[in-house]
Amino acid sequence: MSVLVDRPAPGVARLRIDRPDARNAIDAGVRAGLKAALAEAGDDPAVRALVLAGTGGMFSAGGDLPSLVGLDEAAAYARLCDGHAAVSALWTFPKPVVAAVEKFAIGAGAGLALLADLVVTGETARFGFPFARLGLVPDWGLSATLPRRIGAEPAARLFAEAVTVSAREALALGIADEAASDDAVMAAALARAAALARTAPDAFARTKLALRGDVSVLGLEREARDQAACLVSAEFAEGYAAFREKREPRF
Repeated sequence: MSVLVDRPAPGVARLRIDRPDARNAIDAGVRAGLKAALAEAGDDPAVRALVLAGTGGMFSAGGDLPSLVGLDEAAAYARLCDGHAAVSALWTFPKPVVAAVEKFAIGAGAGLALLADLVVTGETARFGFPFARLGLVPDWGLSATLPRRIGAEPAARLFAEAVTVSAREALALGIADEAASDDAVMAAALARAAALARTAPDAFARTKLALRGDVSVLGLEREARDQAACLVSAEFAEGYAAFREKREPRF
């Protein structure tokens, strides 16, 4: 199973991406595991809060790039839609969600983290938005969630420059809500989740929905179509080649 589920504290379920050899990249198994675990946790009244994390001391390096190569546009669109089922489930999840970001959250991994209600980061962790360097658009809802957190202009800068930001900058910008020492990230996230698990559940769910709105605010259909077009483009071919060859892309 690509997603491990346990109950590390009363009322708290923890979902951990378990592909450490692939830097916890999100593949079909992870997407399926997230959807199944979220459905189960959402239906279980004993679960009052959720922690999102990864194994191996890291959060997620994002999408599984090698599996994106060679897709036609229809297959790419279908893959995006499959991921969006997990995005939608997290965006509308009625219970508190805390992301425990260790080491890095890159691309879709950053998107996954920003679907949480609170983000706890390690002091040396990094958040990366490399899409423009790959010839891609932001995905996993990032084109909506990042501006909501930090404002439209700072988000546009991060996307345009395809930057990776430190935990300190992430905290200052509002990408993260709390920083902890690298060896205390999980403990801090679990403490946050345990505290949120004691809040009034119905009131929390209603407030969360009122503040977030339904999943349409994320613009997932446009994202899927734009990303599918990008994935079959010459720009992605060059961006991926440059990534593999560790050089600057030549668009």
